[in-house]
Amino acid sequence: MTPPPADENRLIDWLRRRTGGALIGDLIGDDAAVLPAGSFVVTVDHQIAGIHFPPGLDLALAARRLLAVNLSDLAAMGARPAYAFLALAAPPGFDHRRFFTALLAACRRHGLTLAGGDLARHSVLTTSLTLLGTKEETARWLTRSGARPGHALWLGGTIGESAAGRILIERGAPQAASASLRRAMRKAMRRHLQPTPQLALGHWLGRQQEGAAMDVSDGLARDLHRLCRASGVGAEVDAAALPFTDRFRMLCEAIGADPLALALGGGEDYVLLFTLPEGIAPPEPGARRIGGITKGQRLVLLREGKHTALPDAGWDHLAQK
Repeated sequence: MTPPPADENRLIDWLRRRTGGALIGDLIGDDAAVLPAGSFVVTVDHQIAGIHFPPGLDLALAARRLLAVNLSDLAAMGARPAYAFLALAAPPGFDHRRFFTALLAACRRHGLTLAGGDLARHSVLTTSLTLLGTKEETARWLTRSGARPGHALWLGGTIGESAAGRILIERGAPQAASASLRRAMRKAMRRHLQPTPQLALGHWLGRQQEGAAMDVSDGLARDLHRLCRASGVGAEVDAAALPFTDRFRMLCEAIGADPLALALGGGEDYVLLFTLPEGIAPPEPGARRIGGITKGQRLVLLREGKHTALPDAGWDHLAQK
């Protein structure tokens, strides 16, 4: 038997082909899998110290981050949180009570029940959280395959700040010359360590009759390629429409980063990327239209009046580093 390919997108395609006859096989590749009869969606996500967050991160923050990134997948499906299952492998001396106190409090805020899981010991803190979500009876599940030519392309919020925050955490914050820059640095690090899932926006999208959605976790460029592949469409992104604040641009200059590069390939933004028919706008105050869906399968970036191919670049969990 040929081993599965060591590239994330190819591996997902490989798995989809091998589960094509299964009940949930068609939804492998979405942010969550729909269980039989459409009763639940299920999503699972790993967070590993030293890879997804700093090894010395406060355990309460680590617990809340773990839940938030999983909730973002439920938001991308239009789901309401219902049940959680945690697999936790922790090193000796790990403060389980501090971790679980924060996790349970966050679960309660979102109406989640921690229904089970598994505990083990490991030299590196490794967590895996599985969430089950439901939906309103009259709503639909959101998927990546619902984009159609003529749809408007939207972002639920700003992107690139989390990647800037990761750079600050890894390199250390530069000496800030102004209070404004210090605030920008704190916000960026907070965006990276404490993402906010857009559950309310996902619920609203689930009540719309048309449109695709996913969360931006691996960079706008890579995730838009995934959405367009699932829908069999192309897209045009207007670089001038990307939601960059003056403070974000100032921060990028201070750390020597290109705002557009962080937006397209930085990842871990955990805002929703979605499409809607023309004439429909979301209620989310921070949402921004950034382009449109086109026929064919070409993805282009409009920048300073010129069209260039939008590269399929971003975070790949299986790439060699």
